[in-house]
Amino acid sequence: MNSKGVLRILGFVIGIEGVFFLLPTLVGLIYKEYFGATVYFTTGVICILLALLIVKVILGKDKSKKGFYGKEGFVATALSWIVMSLIGAIPFTVTGDIPNYLNAVFETVSGFTTTGASILSDVEVLLHCNLFFRSFTHWLGGMGVLVFILAIMPMAGGSPLSLMKAESPGPTVSKLVPKAQKTAMILYGLYIALTLLEFLLIVFDPSINVFQAICHTMGTAGTGGFGVLNDSVASFSDYVKIVTTVFMLLFGLNFSFYYLLMMRRAKEAFKIEEIRWYAGVYLTAVALMLIDLAVKGFGFGKNIINVFFSCASLMTTTGYTVTDFGDWPVFTGVIFFTLMFVGGCAGSTGGGFKVARIMLLIKQISRDVRKQIHPNRITTIKTDGKAVSEEVLASTNRLFITYIFILVLSTLVVSLDGFDFTTTFAAVMSTYNNIGVGLGGICVGDSFGMFSASSKVVMIFDMLFGRLEIIPMLLLISPSTWRK
Repeated sequence: MNSKGVLRILGFVIGIEGVFFLLPTLVGLIYKEYFGATVYFTTGVICILLALLIVKVILGKDKSKKGFYGKEGFVATALSWIVMSLIGAIPFTVTGDIPNYLNAVFETVSGFTTTGASILSDVEVLLHCNLFFRSFTHWLGGMGVLVFILAIMPMAGGSPLSLMKAESPGPTVSKLVPKAQKTAMILYGLYIALTLLEFLLIVFDPSINVFQAICHTMGTAGTGGFGVLNDSVASFSDYVKIVTTVFMLLFGLNFSFYYLLMMRRAKEAFKIEEIRWYAGVYLTAVALMLIDLAVKGFGFGKNIINVFFSCASLMTTTGYTVTDFGDWPVFTGVIFFTLMFVGGCAGSTGGGFKVARIMLLIKQISRDVRKQIHPNRITTIKTDGKAVSEEVLASTNRLFITYIFILVLSTLVVSLDGFDFTTTFAAVMSTYNNIGVGLGGICVGDSFGMFSASSKVVMIFDMLFGRLEIIPMLLLISPSTWRK
């Protein structure tokens, strides 16, 4: 293990987070929240000094040529997300908005992992600087802090692609262009452009002010779901809800799709099979829910916007809500659970198991059935016209088994709190799949604060496992990783 290389990356992460603390400092000054501004500024300065100490003093004279491989990249990524969450929780506790540090860590991890699960039942009493930072963690976590570092500076002491693979969601991660740093710049350029476009489309609507528009846009871009109002987005106009629905779906797409469009390769972009599956699953869920609501007497016309919005919110794992999910029929609730599991596309800011993996699992089942009928027939699984290697298929199967094992184990531990099964299972699914909304005892207006400290710790790790897609966290806690 190249410990010094990992420490160097942690130093960069701490320093970047320190710089980002200056943004909520500015918000605090604008709203005359001088104590909050002082807390963020002081924490930021300490982070920057600590980063300089690590990178310039402790490692400044290190001339080691020890390699930095995939293992180090995955461990550095997992440690980076834990460290920046532990540091990010400090201002919440010091300002007094979240006095319990464990709760503050839960809130911060939920922000950075773009989960949106909150221990707060009343967010409107928070300082503006804290509200801004909550939403900003979504935006930064959506594309990834290490991808951001790669975009703004050359990688020092690390393997850029190994870091991107560890932090970017999806079965495979490849470079859009030959250089990984240029790929990171392209990804963040597209990310910023889409973010600005959504903000400009909603900021002039009378139902939302500038501050709310900024926070709401960052939550949508990161598919996170932290709101600045207690009713999430229910108070906003239908226009804002429609725009949000569109952009939740856009941010749930594989960003390679936008790159191909930018390169004027539209025909190739629309041939991406995962995009068609993504659209198919979403539209099927919308149709089934509208039919179910109409048959059960919930009406049709008044639910159209809410259904399109809710399906987009759950499938992209954004977690914004416009209505209490607990008031809808059971069949609709089952569709919600299904969408929570499926998630967005690979290479998007969405969470969940990913459409690409669901597609591969279904194709494998279909192949196995055909082989039973024609045992001697050789069948190759293809996506986008290209054969999928057996290694990728086996990796998908292993990840699925591990995913289910962690889901069951987490549910068993959280069930010790004594809540009903729906509440318990939905809470684990919500945090594990980085969604943030719950069913049963956790609906609109309620929070995850009712769970015990041990359950919160489990769900904190679930959020990290879900966002980093299991392997980096398993490597971090595996004793063999640290053996010489």
